[in-house]
Amino acid sequence: MSAITLLGPAQIRALAQRAGIRPTKTLGQNFVIDAGTVRKIVRQADVTPGERVVEVGPGLGSLTLGLLEADADVVAVEIDPVLARLLPQTVVAHVPGLTVDTAASTQDDGSRTVVLRDGDGRARLTVVTQDALTVTALPGPPPTALVANLPYNVSVPVLLTFLERFDSLQRGLIMVQAEVADRLAAPPGSRTYGVPSAKVAWYAAARRTATVGRAVFWPAPHVDSALVRLDRREPPAATVSRREVFAVVDAAFAQRRKMLRSALAGIAGSSAAAESAVRAAGLDPQSRGEQVDVVGFARIAEALEIARPAPPGPGTVSP
Repeated sequence: MSAITLLGPAQIRALAQRAGIRPTKTLGQNFVIDAGTVRKIVRQADVTPGERVVEVGPGLGSLTLGLLEADADVVAVEIDPVLARLLPQTVVAHVPGLTVDTAASTQDDGSRTVVLRDGDGRARLTVVTQDALTVTALPGPPPTALVANLPYNVSVPVLLTFLERFDSLQRGLIMVQAEVADRLAAPPGSRTYGVPSAKVAWYAAARRTATVGRAVFWPAPHVDSALVRLDRREPPAATVSRREVFAVVDAAFAQRRKMLRSALAGIAGSSAAAESAVRAAGLDPQSRGEQVDVVGFARIAEALEIARPAPPGPGTVSP
């Protein structure tokens, strides 16, 4: 495969200027201008040749080119139509042998798809113009990895959405705000453990792998970033749905300093019912949400489900 030239600071700025792009805080646009950081992300993601990788928010294409350099096939989801139109042009200019498939199409959900193929017809890049939070299906083979510099303002919702909707994802390597990285990887009992920690733990083991300084971005953000590695695992064995478990998680952290017997009173029906459910789950009703792991939350949800009276059957008169 011919060498691929990654983007540097001057190229990034030139691309933005030529397209009339001014990075917006609204879309969380901070473009990576350092090739070393791009290669670090790809390396820590353990991307393998021929692997199907989904990238959210490709922007001007820095990480996209890094993934293509590793011989991955990329499906890139970009909300900004200007950036989505520019990306195929940039990739064609930097990756020898790729051409745009003229069968660009608009899907039923309104998203626009453009495919770049190599000389053998292999789809190396698929660009989907759509809000990542509304994506329910991706064209082509199911992706096995999520590798992305996620927009700061929607990083957690996007991550949880993709983990939920695409169970083919076996691992991920995401760059997020350092504070968010700490929350995603936090264990129970730590001061940063909360709703994102518990919900991500339902799907995957998360760990922070590296800090990323501000100087590798344009424009430079006001905070540091960090890389988080995710490895898919089976969710806790439970007789209740993920939705029910997440409802318990949300209630437990709605008022963080409250004990579980008080925090869960609303969804249990009373403090007494909440205390009974927490005890049935083998936990201390005086403990707080920050002390409970996702398995514990699943047990509480099961206990609440068991305690909930069954609906009246046919012919039964409700009291």
